Amino acid sequence: MRKNKLPEFMLLLEQFFTEYMPLSSGLSPNTTRSYKHAFRLLFQYVYQEKKKNAGEILFRDLNFETIDGFLKWIEAERGCSVSTRNLRLSALASFAGYAQNRNFEAATVFANAVKRVPVKKEAVQPRITFTLDEVSILLRLPDPGKRMGFRDQVLLNLMYASGARAQEICDLKVRDFLAEKNLYKLTITGKGNKTRRIVIARPSGTLLERYLEETGKAGRLEAYIFSSQTHPQMSISCIEEIYKKYIMLARTGHPEMFLEKRYTPHTMRHTTATHMLEAGVPIMAIKNFLGHSSISTTERYAELSQGTVNRHIRDWNEKWFSHQKENPVTQKKEHQLPDFLK
Repeated sequence: MRKNKLPEFMLLLEQFFTEYMPLSSGLSPNTTRSYKHAFRLLFQYVYQEKKKNAGEILFRDLNFETIDGFLKWIEAERGCSVSTRNLRLSALASFAGYAQNRNFEAATVFANAVKRVPVKKEAVQPRITFTLDEVSILLRLPDPGKRMGFRDQVLLNLMYASGARAQEICDLKVRDFLAEKNLYKLTITGKGNKTRRIVIARPSGTLLERYLEETGKAGRLEAYIFSSQTHPQMSISCIEEIYKKYIMLARTGHPEMFLEKRYTPHTMRHTTATHMLEAGVPIMAIKNFLGHSSISTTERYAELSQGTVNRHIRDWNEKWFSHQKENPVTQKKEHQLPDFLK
């Protein structure tokens, strides 16, 4: 379908992604990727429900029933969390505002539908972390004698050493790694295109240095540090699959451990923050290391683990009650997509 034959909805959506987001809004590439994924899912849902391809969708097709059904679908059928559901709604709302400013009459049905859907309240979930023993097991599972195994070993090691988000790891290029005076530094680009430079532990740095040498990437400054078997840049979904693989292996070998229902790549970031707190690293240092804009985020993100609480109580008990004698006690989903969304 030629561009001048596209309906108003698709024309405005293309302008939104090719002009407004990169040139006018100043939103980060990560946000753009997230928004594109939201519309890819929406088109998948519309195709499934109405048998309409992306290029055939009109604003009037996106009424309240469709938008509400879509958000229920990604939760029920795709297993998305409430947080992810709200992110998808945010993407639709952003485009709805853009479209109304350019063609109020055409976009009104869609914009009103989006406004009628409330942001869903999230249940407060305890933060999942790995114990030190679990991290140790995970980092030893990949086989460094195999090419993919060595890559996985370096990736898992670096994610623990840096506390970086999955997307930040995907975006790392060789130029972002610097070894000087026995210090190993990473320049990480995070949310809002904010960069931070951190120092990582020497074992992790030397492992990464050897990985770059052995893969032939050393000196290729614009090359991505981690690639998949088919693409020069690794994707978040690829990292998710790597975690699933090794969590499954870990559970098989250690059924008494890894007892949480679900672990994600972000679990490693939580773990790094928690272990830094347990090691006595100041909260402000953790804030800067993780790239948080607000200290309150760090305080919520890296809460004291139960292990820390137990240790402090044990130390208190040993200090104040060790002089007391203990008496023994006896007890008793296929459709077409426009190029700009691919």
